Amino acid sequence: MSKQILIIEDNEQNMYMLTYLLECSGYEVLQSYSGEDGITSAAKTTPYAVLLDIQLPEMDGYTVAVKLRENKKLSAVPIIAVTSFAMMGDKERVLASGADGYIEKPIDPDNFIAEMEAVISQKRNS
Repeated sequence: MSKQILIIEDNEQNMYMLTYLLECSGYEVLQSYSGEDGITSAAKTTPYAVLLDIQLPEMDGYTVAVKLRENKKLSAVPIIAVTSFAMMGDKERVLASGADGYIEKPIDPDNFIAEMEAVISQKRNS
């Protein structure tokens, strides 16, 4: 059985690119286009990891990360922010909200899986 990665991303092109990269690397992908749907999906499936956009409509990624961390069942699930927020302090704010890692958009397709797996490995070994 492949490892499930939940992507919470509202942009179709970004969702397509992430899904493609993950599926080519043997991961099973779950897709959510809103924070609320992502929280529900994570609670039902307990994914191997969550890739989380920060700039989501209605509920931003910071709030989503906080809500995911409130669920004890999801405490060991790595959350990786994949975001275009790259100003001074953005990474720290993302990590303070409960994310375990931070990957800037636009992503580098050649290195994305390795970057993601490094965060997952660090979280799982801590």
